[in-house]
Amino acid sequence: MSEQNEPVVEPWSFLAPQPGEEVPPAPAPDAVWQLRGGTAWVYYANSKFGLSKPVILSDGFESGPSKLDVLWDGLERGDYAFVTELRRRGYDLVLLGYDDRSASILKNADVAIECIQRTISERRGNHPLTVGGFSMGGLVTRYALAKMETEQIRHETAVYLSYDSPHRGAWIPIALQALAHFLKATPALSQQINSDAARQLLWRHISTTTGTPEQDQLRTEFLDELESVGNWPQLPRKIGVANGSGTGDGNGVKPGLDAVKVTSGYFAGTTLRTQSSGSNQEVARLKGLLTERSITTNGLPELDGAPGGTLESFGIAGRKLKITGKTEVEPSAAWVCFVPAVSAVAIRDLDKQTDLYTDINALPKVESELDDFLLSSENTPHSKMTEELGSWILDRLPK
Repeated sequence: MSEQNEPVVEPWSFLAPQPGEEVPPAPAPDAVWQLRGGTAWVYYANSKFGLSKPVILSDGFESGPSKLDVLWDGLERGDYAFVTELRRRGYDLVLLGYDDRSASILKNADVAIECIQRTISERRGNHPLTVGGFSMGGLVTRYALAKMETEQIRHETAVYLSYDSPHRGAWIPIALQALAHFLKATPALSQQINSDAARQLLWRHISTTTGTPEQDQLRTEFLDELESVGNWPQLPRKIGVANGSGTGDGNGVKPGLDAVKVTSGYFAGTTLRTQSSGSNQEVARLKGLLTERSITTNGLPELDGAPGGTLESFGIAGRKLKITGKTEVEPSAAWVCFVPAVSAVAIRDLDKQTDLYTDINALPKVESELDDFLLSSENTPHSKMTEELGSWILDRLPK
């Protein structure tokens, strides 16, 4: 058997929550705007008044075009009917999607700018806008508003909102990044990790199985570009929420666990481990019929178990690998941190273990770069709409 006979593992997403197998269609929007590089669906609070109190919410990262049916589903049909409550309070919803969610944040920011300008031109009256987004969408709109201010383009936005957005960076285990590059028969996984947006989002990145985890050059350039427009919009009130806990308590994932073990089939001997701190930590042993790789890290904190919004990263990887042979998944390590709580509320960096696990609730709120924020009472899935977070946001929209 040759490398060409490697089994194809159905692609999954490393950088976004996975919807159910079938998501029902969203209600038909009142208006659809075709933008250069994206689409917006507009839902009026009251069709008689048209667009009068606009709230623009941007989609986040994934491969390919936005699926606004999925975005609506997550907002409305989960634990809290956010869209219903938003419209009940008289606000109009503008759902913003992109032709390519993995394209550069800077490129999709131009789509957001066009959406903001279209909203202003279509709006009846002069009620200020709320502009923000989920996950990467919070970064896209953050940059878009700041760029508009720098270029003296009016955005008439009173509130900027981020929902579990990785202001200090997001985390995908190095073991899983390496696996993406190792699975030659499934190039879409490697392409996703190496997409422009992923390289800008991830706190540490590897582009090949032999790479050293580091800040990618595209992330450096993005942060420089963000700084060139003042880092944040200055005119709106900046608010944000985190799916992670603010107590400093992690999600229970222990470092150095064998999260996924393949014990038979093509990839027998492959092991994926949760991140440990310290030097020369083996986080993955990747084995095919003709190749073998040991993946090690140095000096990284225990990010998988950190407080923050979670993804089922190892769990999904394990289920997909089961098609190639017997695979064991450690249940306690199936879900790991994706957006650390300190990143979502822009209050500490991710380099140090003590900062990553800090008790944010005990810190003065002025340490955050946001004007106001709320953390979840417990660690919850990334971008999950909860009543706790959703109702807090609604109470802070411009009256």
